[in-house]
Amino acid sequence: MGLGAACATGAPVSMTPLRGIRVLDLTRLLPGPFATLVLSDLGAQVDKLEDPNMGDYTRHAPPMVGNAGAAFHALNRGKRSAVLDLKSERGRAVFERIVPHYDVLFEQFRPGVLARLGLAHERLLELHPKLVVCALTGYGQTGPLRDRAGHDLNYLARAGLVGLAGPADQKPAIPPFQLADVSGGLWSVIAILAALREREQTGKGSILDIAMLDSVIPFATIGLSKLLGGELPARGGELLSGGIAAYDTYLTADQQVVTLGALEPKFLMKFCAHAGIEVDLSVLLPGPHQAELKARFARAIAGKSRAEWEAFNAEHDVCLEPALRPDEVLSDPQVVARGLFFEGPAGPSAVRYYRTPVTPADIQPSPAPSQGEHTHAIFREAGLSDAEIAALIAEGTLRSS
Repeated sequence: MGLGAACATGAPVSMTPLRGIRVLDLTRLLPGPFATLVLSDLGAQVDKLEDPNMGDYTRHAPPMVGNAGAAFHALNRGKRSAVLDLKSERGRAVFERIVPHYDVLFEQFRPGVLARLGLAHERLLELHPKLVVCALTGYGQTGPLRDRAGHDLNYLARAGLVGLAGPADQKPAIPPFQLADVSGGLWSVIAILAALREREQTGKGSILDIAMLDSVIPFATIGLSKLLGGELPARGGELLSGGIAAYDTYLTADQQVVTLGALEPKFLMKFCAHAGIEVDLSVLLPGPHQAELKARFARAIAGKSRAEWEAFNAEHDVCLEPALRPDEVLSDPQVVARGLFFEGPAGPSAVRYYRTPVTPADIQPSPAPSQGEHTHAIFREAGLSDAEIAALIAEGTLRSS
């Protein structure tokens, strides 16, 4: 239900361990905004600094809810937005003035972009020696690919994850989720929390180099462990990548999909006994014999509807679950019981948000901001006078909605 502790009445009490921490967020799209969403859920004040043009691209990505895309609402609830032109000399001077007002600066540009603006990471630490600078990129600040463009699928491919996916005689399917983007954001959060803790002890800030390529390697631990042991993994043929009948997807009698994950013998043998499949423990070993086993499992599972298999698993508990369609997830009893989605205001319309595992149980976030909605407040808090702000807006260095 989110991050919380029980009080004497048993009701959840929000825990906001980052209350008082201020984050200047220069990121857009998914990786960085997801990371700063988690920081915001942990209590940090997150201020988005957007460019004067499109700002965060997800603002314009359909489906639209009110005046912004649904993804923008989901990723930017509880944050504030200001607009500053970093390409102008005046804008960079203003940026240098506000940096000391923050604990964390989070950027997602390609390596060297800030340096070319005269705002290299080292320069930021000169301005504010206690600053934690987190730089999230595709390939990192070093290496031959440091300057290369990329997206989630490219990082998964470079990390070997796409190369592990089967079936072996077909091209790998595109994952329907952004693993590198989200995991890059999560590793950034972990690194930021550690850097803030180190700052408490040393009084010094730090520069964090987080690469999305690096972030996905641990997700292939089981598959790549074979490689690390001196053997070549078989694409689509390993224990957890489609190589055994006991860990696979199957069609039911009504052409729905169920997943079987009966890796432990106790679950496997119970499933087979009640499903009428005669096997021995070789079913847990990848190899040529798996083709015939998969055919037997497929015939057995095709003999019942998805609802019947759901009832079967409810009775026997054998690691068999339906592959819910996206439209079914919001009403799934477990999802509802955990409160994984909730509604909040989004201007004239209502928007549905998702919770992360650390979202406070009683959260009531402010809606995702309009572009430049908090320009006056953010720069005023950083020490600029109202007259300065008005002049900067008039010349186009700042913008307010």
